[in-house]
Amino acid sequence: MALKELVRAIAVELVDAPDQVVVTELDSDGSSVIELRVAKNDIGKVIGKDGRTAQSIRTLLAAAAKPGKRAHLEILD
Repeated sequence: MALKELVRAIAVELVDAPDQVVVTELDSDGSSVIELRVAKNDIGKVIGKDGRTAQSIRTLLAAAAKPGKRAHLEILD
């Protein structure tokens, strides 16, 4: 499963408006930046209390990334 698809699958299950989930992936040499956009009302659900949900998604991304490749999640407004 691609990193982009992994983040999308997780985000769709967390939010109230799954049709507004947009995930883009920007690749560079040794890393990927995954940008996640959700509806304004759903940002808190994706970030979670004290950022715990976002940190959990980042942990899953790190585990799913290929060896030697880094993945970074950005949650955009």
